[in-house]
Amino acid sequence: MRNKILIGLAVVGILFGIGNAFFTKIRPNPQPPAFKPASNPYPKGIYANGIIESAQTSGSNVNIYPEVSGTVLRVLVAEGQKVKAGTPLLELDDRVQRATAESAKAQAEVAAASLANVQAQNAKLKASWEIDERSVSRDALDTSNNAVRSAKAGVELARKQAQAAEALLSKYLLKSVSAGTILSVNTSAGSFISSQGGYSTYTGGFAPVIVMGSMNDDLAVRCYVDEILIQRLPDPSKMHARMSIRGTEVTVPLKFVRFQPNVTPKIELSSQRTERVDVRVLPLLFSFSKPQGLTLYPGQLVDIYIGEDAAKSN
Repeated sequence: MRNKILIGLAVVGILFGIGNAFFTKIRPNPQPPAFKPASNPYPKGIYANGIIESAQTSGSNVNIYPEVSGTVLRVLVAEGQKVKAGTPLLELDDRVQRATAESAKAQAEVAAASLANVQAQNAKLKASWEIDERSVSRDALDTSNNAVRSAKAGVELARKQAQAAEALLSKYLLKSVSAGTILSVNTSAGSFISSQGGYSTYTGGFAPVIVMGSMNDDLAVRCYVDEILIQRLPDPSKMHARMSIRGTEVTVPLKFVRFQPNVTPKIELSSQRTERVDVRVLPLLFSFSKPQGLTLYPGQLVDIYIGEDAAKSN
């Protein structure tokens, strides 16, 4: 009886193992992708990572840093605001420098008053000497002339110091050098900023205090081609490209603008200061017409395929 029970348990175990193996082998059908992945529209297209930015005649976005350090009193602009050249952007606490500028101005005024007194005394000595040379010694007249020259030099120095202090005071009010759109403001009232920018709580590094883009809504794309693919790039006159918007099936044709003839280390976008990369890339810039109904922002990552126009290559 005992042997029959053991044999029965063994048979059940074998059947359970076979059934478990059968059902675990069955895999569920994969879910369809949320959107169609970017595909290469060219026979010999080259893939590159790209980032959208505001259209600029040179460089990229305008990164604004203060020339002096201080505590932010007021931020005078908002993100998305369009500004003209000379528009105040940000105001720093200038109380210490203002006192320094006022002191330098007062010293310049004192030096000017002292010069006037020395010149008056010198004029009297010269008038007396012209009437009677024996009334004033030559040594006293020379000493008076030297005092006038010294006082003039002191006034010039005091004026320059006052001008320098006033010029430095003007640095505590950041102004826009050119017209543009405020893309981001990376500080707030009460924060301390320096010529390195403002400290970012999220990245642990320093970021530009204010980032500006072009005045118009024109956008461009900057992409980075791996150095091993540079020789496969088409001639600029025949170069075409298409941009795929991540998360959608939308593709946008691009027009070649220029390339930066300088191969640089690849840019990693995680903002980690400890990153080390050995790959080098060639930056290329393209322009495009923004499709209606499509929301795009500077800084957005896109996929780009670069190829050659078949019609022009024939």
